[in-house]
Amino acid sequence: MDFDSSMKISASGLRANRTWINVLSSNLANANTTRTEDGTPYQRKTVIYESKASGGFGEELNTALSAGPEEVEVTDVVPDQRDFREVYDPGNPDANDKGIVLMPNVNPVEEMANLLNASRSYEANLAAIQVAKQLAVKSLEIGK
Repeated sequence: MDFDSSMKISASGLRANRTWINVLSSNLANANTTRTEDGTPYQRKTVIYESKASGGFGEELNTALSAGPEEVEVTDVVPDQRDFREVYDPGNPDANDKGIVLMPNVNPVEEMANLLNASRSYEANLAAIQVAKQLAVKSLEIGK
């Protein structure tokens, strides 16, 4: 794999992980939001990824060999279809006549675990970029 394609692949991973971290942060920030603009509780969001062939010569080679490195991209951010949590809180202004408040379908423990996973993936892509840069520098030193 050449320097350019390794940088593109790692950069695409950084972009995808940054989006995932932003979505997870939004989920955590709205974990107790009982009313949004449309009058419903905040609905947890999740990221959909898709792989795509890296461009240039590598793309042609991958097509010929029908396997090889691919970039990742975020294709969509979709709402989670899990049910809202029901909490008994008759003093809440959003409570129904039985005192039940619909709370977001966000589990803070799950979001924190996902956030840890996303940040580690981000760090791994940064490390891959650093290694590619170090290899490029070392290969230039060989020519001296």
